[in-house]
Amino acid sequence: MNKTLNILSAGQHEAETSNGRVLQLPNDAAPAEADLAGVTRIELHFPKFTDGRAYSQAFLLRRRLGFTGDIRATGDVLIDQLVQMQRMGFTSAVLKEGKDVAEAQRQFERFADFYQGDAVQPAPHFVRAEA
Repeated sequence: MNKTLNILSAGQHEAETSNGRVLQLPNDAAPAEADLAGVTRIELHFPKFTDGRAYSQAFLLRRRLGFTGDIRATGDVLIDQLVQMQRMGFTSAVLKEGKDVAEAQRQFERFADFYQGDAVQPAPHFVRAEA
């Protein structure tokens, strides 16, 4: 699997400075209504791990709105969510405090490929195999 998700610890995220405009999009906001002009990073917050609205927002931003900047997951981000986040269009994720970045990286070795298409690789596996 082509792992494109940059995994950050909570401390790395806090220490990071932005080189562009950062938009923090609330969970109840419609991505199509956001002003994306000049935005280099959009932060989508997971208030708790069972709240999946940010997945839908990321997919809409990446596939329907064509946003090419960084889409970052923040909040209650757990290791077992990372592969699905990457598939929905997230490019970075800030792990919940106390989670190990090295352990998180191993998730991408466990799941090497998927049959279905997604936001990153829209073609399903059988179409890619025929090419």
